[in-house]
Amino acid sequence: MNIKPMLVRLQSAIGRNDLVEQMVLIPEPKTNSFTNISTAKSVNLIVAYNASPNSHTALDLAFWIAHQTRLATNQQVTVQAVYVVEDNQSNKYLDNFNWATYLNPCECGISDVYQSATSVLTQPKLKEIKRNLQEQAVAPLEKADKILWQARSLAEEWQGSFKSHLRFGNVAQELTKVVESEAADVLFMGCKSLNHPIIQTLGFNLPCAILGIPNGIDE
Repeated sequence: MNIKPMLVRLQSAIGRNDLVEQMVLIPEPKTNSFTNISTAKSVNLIVAYNASPNSHTALDLAFWIAHQTRLATNQQVTVQAVYVVEDNQSNKYLDNFNWATYLNPCECGISDVYQSATSVLTQPKLKEIKRNLQEQAVAPLEKADKILWQARSLAEEWQGSFKSHLRFGNVAQELTKVVESEAADVLFMGCKSLNHPIIQTLGFNLPCAILGIPNGIDE
């Protein structure tokens, strides 16, 4: 779809004339624009969201554009927030677990913790370890739930159609999967430059445009 009218309406609303140049990090693929206009029944705006200030700005811009698009075109517009729990986040909680605290130093040296930990643990200590491991394994999910709750709260303010996605794995790969499965028209990122590592990782192969956030709008 042609995203320029969306950005022009946003420019008019906030009194700026540089949003097209600043926000379009990767342009939409070249397609038959007449076909897109005649067959489009809804618009899907995907936002990479992690509760950072920049991603919050990206989500806010997506809702703003969604609201304007509904008014101008009467199309159904859905904003979708995607939070990705990276592979190394859950492992980090387990790696930082202080196994030595639960070991008898006379029975096992620190260097042998991983080899012989289970053989020297008493039953009460083993239960305590299991409880702590469960709590630390749940921590990323609790964080994810809080982050997506923030996104849902913003959606309620805009009173728009909203979906949220919780994914696990590589950020760029999971964003690509959601963009493709949801037939996204735009992917919003909390970035200000094409040179940002995540934009470079996503590359130019997405079936939609990638928009960032303009300078000054989040200040």
